[in-house]
Amino acid sequence: MSTRNISLILVSAMISPLLMAQNIPRESLLALSKHDHTLSIVDAATLKVLAKAPVGEDPHEVIASSDGRTAYVSNYGGGAYNTLAEIDLADQKPLPSIDLGPLRGPHGLTFVGGKTWFTAEAAKAIGSYDPASKKVDWILGTGQNRTHMIFVSNDLKRIVTTNVSSGTVSIIDKTAPRMGGPPGAPPRPMGPPGGDWDETVVKVGNGSEGFDVSPDGKEIWVANAQDGTISIIEAASKKVIDTLAANVGSANRLKFTPDGRRVFVSGLRMGSVAVLDAATRKEIKRIAVGHGAAGIIMQPNGTRAFVACTPDNYVVVIDLKSLEVTGHIDVGPEPDGLAWAVMH
Repeated sequence: MSTRNISLILVSAMISPLLMAQNIPRESLLALSKHDHTLSIVDAATLKVLAKAPVGEDPHEVIASSDGRTAYVSNYGGGAYNTLAEIDLADQKPLPSIDLGPLRGPHGLTFVGGKTWFTAEAAKAIGSYDPASKKVDWILGTGQNRTHMIFVSNDLKRIVTTNVSSGTVSIIDKTAPRMGGPPGAPPRPMGPPGGDWDETVVKVGNGSEGFDVSPDGKEIWVANAQDGTISIIEAASKKVIDTLAANVGSANRLKFTPDGRRVFVSGLRMGSVAVLDAATRKEIKRIAVGHGAAGIIMQPNGTRAFVACTPDNYVVVIDLKSLEVTGHIDVGPEPDGLAWAVMH
């Protein structure tokens, strides 16, 4: 083989990984198909499905790591399953699943502080998985039935969950370490490392499921599927300050727009997405999407919302300025959980 040919091969070997990396968009929509048990990676610019990865039985929720390179999926099964699927988004391939042991029914997910936080509905608990150690490093029982969705503040000092069958919201705050020790000795931290947690259980409406914390952190809006109402909790006082007769029976997701001005609510038996004004608490519009909807994700730049229409087997694209449906994405039958990945 000539020196020239060897040089060409070496140059090709150096360039090909770069070409592959260029094919991976910086921003992607992640969408689950419950029927196909797959995660679709969708180019945010073209709305074309780039790749699909298997994720296990009954996938419900998905979240991306902060660097946008890894996705985590909860395999729910109403408490039958106990795994999180892990997907390498850069290489667009599945990684070994994460065994949660007795923490069955994982559902709600978020990624904060370098860790994946999850609910375990059947175990009536929440926990965190550390990708660095590849271990579940923290568990806390809620004492509530069907702990379903989860929010963790960026400073890791507050956790909020909805508890569907209890009709409650758990607001769990980090406390400072207790100091103590033998008489005469210098005080030292006592109790759990880093401090303990205090849980406040707030009664809302029946079937409390979808919820979101306002971008300014001042309010928690909760959709009560059985009552068709929305409970608004003041975050500081941890008390319900308003209950809206919003006519959102079967509601299972609720999301603020990035600017905090509007709230979107979807339900599996709602043929339209309800849009409310966050300031006036009044409904602005019902956006027809099909025969029902589930997962909602807002594009971080505030231009579009994506809603998984599970009965209709597509994800709708909604323009946040006009509040009109502008497109449909086929990610496989029975789409549900959605997430946004920004690769760094």
